[in-house]
Amino acid sequence: MAVMSRKCVPFTPFDRELSKSTIAIVTAGGVHRKDQTAYNIADELGDLSFRIISGDAETSDLMVTHHHYDHTDADQDLNVVFPLERLRELKEQGFIGGIAKEHIGYMGYTMQLKQMYEETAPAIAEEISKRSRADAVVLTGG
Repeated sequence: MAVMSRKCVPFTPFDRELSKSTIAIVTAGGVHRKDQTAYNIADELGDLSFRIISGDAETSDLMVTHHHYDHTDADQDLNVVFPLERLRELKEQGFIGGIAKEHIGYMGYTMQLKQMYEETAPAIAEEISKRSRADAVVLTGG
């Protein structure tokens, strides 16, 4: 069995002005649109799928499906794990330049770390870089 190192975290310094930057959200909090298939919480190894969430989504159209954290607060105010309304406020104030066209939600719990590292995480990064055209990403957990 291959051992994954946690010592090598990629880091890219951010050298743009936030007021000219487009921001996306990637959440491990199990957020998805209500009309999307829920994450498979019955899978003991964890669901490695992710959901694309439009930047113009209303938080009332979103929900959390996750069983490895208490999401009571997120159920009451989704901005706790998916701060889309806060991004809208920051854009309105001119603090950020824009909000990405697409964001990503996934269920962060998994026992399939190698597959997450080698397949799911790169696929999420590809979606963000190609489709959302974000300059920076707000990462949230659940």
